[in-house]
Amino acid sequence: MCGFAGIFDGTGERDVDRGLLQRMTDALVHRGPDGSGLFVGPGIGLGHRRLSILDLAGGAQPMTDAETGVTVAFNGEIYNFPALMETLAGLGHRFRTHCDTEVILHGWKQWGPACVERFDGMFAFALWDPREATLFLARDRLGKKPLHYAALADGSCLFGSELKALTCHPALPRVIDPEAVEDFFAYGYVPEPKSIYRAVRKLAPGHRLIWRRGDSPRVEAWWTLPLEARTGGAAELAGRLREAVERRLIADVPLGAFLSGGVDSSAVVAQMAGLTSAPVKTFAIGFGDKAYDETGYARQVAQRYGTDHTERMVDPDAFDLIDGLAALYDEPFGDSSAMPTFQVCALAREKVTVALSGDGGDEVFAGYRRYLWHLREASVRRRLPRALRRGLFGTLGRIYPKADWAPRPLRARTTFQELALDDLDAFFLSVSALPDGERRALLGGDLRGALAAYHPVEVLRPHWQAAAGADPLTQAQYADIKTWLPGDILVKVDRASMANGLEVRAPFLDHHLLEWGVNLPPEVKIAGGEKKAVLKRAMEPFVPRDLLYRPKQGFSMPIGPWFRGPLRQRLREALTGPLLAQSGFVDPARVERLLDEHQSGGRDHSRALWLLLMFQGFLRHDASLGASA
Repeated sequence: MCGFAGIFDGTGERDVDRGLLQRMTDALVHRGPDGSGLFVGPGIGLGHRRLSILDLAGGAQPMTDAETGVTVAFNGEIYNFPALMETLAGLGHRFRTHCDTEVILHGWKQWGPACVERFDGMFAFALWDPREATLFLARDRLGKKPLHYAALADGSCLFGSELKALTCHPALPRVIDPEAVEDFFAYGYVPEPKSIYRAVRKLAPGHRLIWRRGDSPRVEAWWTLPLEARTGGAAELAGRLREAVERRLIADVPLGAFLSGGVDSSAVVAQMAGLTSAPVKTFAIGFGDKAYDETGYARQVAQRYGTDHTERMVDPDAFDLIDGLAALYDEPFGDSSAMPTFQVCALAREKVTVALSGDGGDEVFAGYRRYLWHLREASVRRRLPRALRRGLFGTLGRIYPKADWAPRPLRARTTFQELALDDLDAFFLSVSALPDGERRALLGGDLRGALAAYHPVEVLRPHWQAAAGADPLTQAQYADIKTWLPGDILVKVDRASMANGLEVRAPFLDHHLLEWGVNLPPEVKIAGGEKKAVLKRAMEPFVPRDLLYRPKQGFSMPIGPWFRGPLRQRLREALTGPLLAQSGFVDPARVERLLDEHQSGGRDHSRALWLLLMFQGFLRHDASLGASA
């Protein structure tokens, strides 16, 4: 796994500042501690930081094809590169290394922009073709690897694996996008293709950018999730998962797996154990607070498969990482599980360079509780006229007492509110970090004015419409795969792992497995109220039954108690200080009220307060960039 950065002059008239390119590249040293390289040509510069995984001696980047001068800087893994290498060799191409980077060069020479359609893996790359004076940027189907870019007013383009590479450039405008701010408080992250800065975009998953000098840049989709009804069951799933795991075992460095004690990571470890001769190295972290600890379940799986298991107990009050999250993520990021994710990545890196994870199992096989409720509520909506639903359930949703402390089945107010809405608006409510009323009350007046009629549901709308012909469950999964998965889950894991020099591979996000699994009938994915039913049946021969069918626990931290206890004063000082108050993005009086109600024990505002703390951390980080510019 690696990181890259670059500068492209769309006019071809200016030289690239080599020192600036070096600084942009060095900002990504954590992504590639094993080596670095620069390529500078007329009006083009590519920088690369390398974490060596394959062909340790011969895979240095940027890599240039001696015949054509085509140069590439690449981050990721292409798992089918041996087969592609064989195909290309049959077409007359000659290879000087045995790494996937060179396959990109020859794939471009053979197939042009369509080469990405043949790549099976996780990747983002920048390619320069001097013959066509063309810059080509591409990102994998699901957005496992990040890619940011900015087209500047002078006709040049900056690009890089993380925002921190772009913010090294003194000409980059760091004007905060009001829509991105509301999106953050609505979803807990800034969804693609936006970034927190107006000038910077994220290349969306499954997209490519083609910029030929003299022409305008063109961004286009090269893949989207096909929605085609599939059939299959537990036996086929087990075989497909095994194949996906096997494809991800190629490495020239030590390899292991996360083992949280949940269904997905346990399934991956079980398949790994059957494919490797040596014991699988597994890693888990636990907490003294039993409400947040799953190490006992992880230990069951480790003992069953004789893994080389390492676990570490983390003090649930060890919150020193909070201050570093802003620099780690570069923009506001509100998923508190980023902290334990960072810790398990740090633990794994002590022994391995590559780790397999269970990420994606919930999105592919419908493991989130919101899917079950969405499916049930959609059925009710289809049986009752819209006017009746809005009148009856809308009234009940307004008068029923709020019970955000209660389990979902007891939170009737939320259910009534969702039943009164159409499917899209109800799904938005179910995934919202803060509901509309709470969010708008929190945002500052200036920000509300700048937003005009914008509403964050628009992030979901195009994906919802693209899946309009699917059943309600598949439509919800499709929306999550296009938004929540790349914007939250994959960002969280990429930044946490790369900060520790660790590569993470996710077999459930193998696109062959994903395209098949998402398109299974709803009754196969959720059966009798059991989420991920087909996956659990498939894993019954491999994973203890009490683990498979226990309630989903999640990977989280006790931030509510923190904010009333050890973080009480620190939180108040951060949220009532001048930085947040003077930003104009939030209402200081509302922030004070949330603090008072939460810290008195009257209400649980931990979600809103965490988002505010992360946003304040970003503002502090952004200010530090200005000071160092």
